[in-house]
Amino acid sequence: MQGQVDAAARTTISVWGMFEHSDIFMKILMIAMVLASVWSWAIIFNKIKTFRRVKEQSKIFENKFWSGNSLDALYEKVGNRPTSPLAAIFASAMKEWKRSASRKELKNKGVSVQERIDKVMQITIDREAESLETHMIFLASTGSVSPLLGLFGTVWGIMDSFHSIGLTQNTNIAAVAPGVAEALLTTAIGLIAAIPALIAYNKFSNDIDRITNRMETFSGELSAIISRQIEQVGSED
Repeated sequence: MQGQVDAAARTTISVWGMFEHSDIFMKILMIAMVLASVWSWAIIFNKIKTFRRVKEQSKIFENKFWSGNSLDALYEKVGNRPTSPLAAIFASAMKEWKRSASRKELKNKGVSVQERIDKVMQITIDREAESLETHMIFLASTGSVSPLLGLFGTVWGIMDSFHSIGLTQNTNIAAVAPGVAEALLTTAIGLIAAIPALIAYNKFSNDIDRITNRMETFSGELSAIISRQIEQVGSED
């Protein structure tokens, strides 16, 4: 009779109650997934802030770049502290260009200088893209692994429930349901952790691709402008 009362009480317990009644392995599994979910949300909010800043600063820099001012004047404003990926590409290209000009290499080795400038811009693009991809692997891992961990916890919990049924010889639904509910809780937590992480990963991956394409386009435009400048210097010789 007491066993039936306890079983009935367990059917009305909360999520926290189910957590308390689960074994140590299930507790560790659920805590790990909750922590992964919390860290994922921290990454998501940080990425939203970062991408918003990158887009705004890139737009501001592009307006300045295409305003008609000289490249030297813009470079003096940007300096060594670019505020956006496009500004970083511009600063690296101008720095290499001025270094070559100071060595008087423009007139005699224009092609070599152009190649070095293009190489520097590509390195900057790769570095900026790598910076934007920080923590993306964690979101991808959380989105793909959490459901599997949740399913593993559910299988483990159901096995434990059936083992308890075999020991007590009690097949009453009131005795079985709480154990199954505790087992299914891990799947629910796994999905709660995985779904936002997976959606955010896909969204941010698309944003990174768009920003990278924007950087590639800008570097091509800047390369063409610098190439014309180099040709002009060569023709004045």
